Amino acid sequence: MIHEDLDLRQLTAELKTALAPGEPVGYLRGKALMRNLLVEMKGFSELEAEELVDTLELRGFLRFLGDPSERSIADSHWEFSPHS
Repeated sequence: MIHEDLDLRQLTAELKTALAPGEPVGYLRGKALMRNLLVEMKGFSELEAEELVDTLELRGFLRFLGDPSERSIADSHWEFSPHS
């Protein structure tokens, strides 16, 4: 469960800072990498971190620049928008 007082903008900025330039790449690989970072950095459970990544994506803080259903575009990058 995601706490209401969690600052999603700040969390997005921290994820972006923690990732190397150009990362993450790929839809599922990127989601897994961001989930694992939230587990390591913030101590969330894997389920909580997975829900957080989904929430960040749904609310526009994270956006995948490709089409995960098309293999040729599935290796695209993610865009971070901490100002959403």
